Amino acid sequence: MGRDKLTIADIADALGVSKTTVSRAISGKGRISKETIDRVHEYVEKYNYKPYGTDSKTFKSQKTHNIAVTWSGDYELIEMPYFQNVLKGIIEVMSDEGYDVMISLIVNDHIENLRRIVDEGKIDGVILTRTLVNDMPSRFLKSSGIPFVCIGSSDDDEVTQIDNDHFEACRELTSALIHQGHKRIALIGGSSNHIITKTRYGGFVKAFHDAKVTLDTSIIFLDVNTDKRISDILSYLLTVEIDCLICMDDTYALRVIDICKNEHIRIAEDLRLASFYNSTLLSGSVPAITSLDFNDRNLGAVAARTLLQKINSEEVHNRMLKTYEVMLRESTRMVEKY
Repeated sequence: MGRDKLTIADIADALGVSKTTVSRAISGKGRISKETIDRVHEYVEKYNYKPYGTDSKTFKSQKTHNIAVTWSGDYELIEMPYFQNVLKGIIEVMSDEGYDVMISLIVNDHIENLRRIVDEGKIDGVILTRTLVNDMPSRFLKSSGIPFVCIGSSDDDEVTQIDNDHFEACRELTSALIHQGHKRIALIGGSSNHIITKTRYGGFVKAFHDAKVTLDTSIIFLDVNTDKRISDILSYLLTVEIDCLICMDDTYALRVIDICKNEHIRIAEDLRLASFYNSTLLSGSVPAITSLDFNDRNLGAVAARTLLQKINSEEVHNRMLKTYEVMLRESTRMVEKY
């Protein structure tokens, strides 16, 4: 083993400890015994290990000035506007502080890319851009001791979370529609394994509870993942006389609009439509789509500033951002169907 090729994995094998333990000893973060820290330090100095390209004697205080932002493998190209805006906010903040941003791909629970750059000491922190019910990436990052924040909500109170207030926003939009006279509202959404799906659905249900209006669960459809499934749902909904259809996000709304065009279904006249998320994808829709407008660029910026605070060992708190607007538009106007 050449000294110039010494890695954290090599140190872990030589000392009979985990790579996470070595990372914690090198970074000085995380709970680890003094005896283990001393063993790692001695090995590092003996073999002249140089994390981040610096002298080993000063490794504890050095930073890479790199962070990682995760990209989920199940993102579709249609979701790019959201990620681009979030990433723009992150890069603007990090660039001002002299940091570069790396993108790390996560596919399902396969976190090898993220694990590698953490274990090899290539980054100072991580921003996760999606949270799951059983979140493998956040569990790994917690065990590694590296600073990280999640964009989105998490069931784990120990994870720093930066999110738009989707619960309140979805409650507010649904309440506005109920107030307009829409009592039978159908809902189409994605994976129930995503925290965002649970949050949006919770706000939707709360609006019915507050208004003392009965929610018909037979017109609620989650885990919808194909265009054919959406088409089948639309065909069914047109036979049961609903007042409005809400899509969980712009991806579903755009698919519904395309199917309606192909099937000669008129938005507003034949089907009233709203979305719990707005983006440039819906900007050219005619009629204009009732939706929730979030400031995703600001979301990324706040997440970046929070991560910088964690990297600098400052105290941080979860943030629930209220920067959204309910946009009531022509797609949900109450008109006579004919």
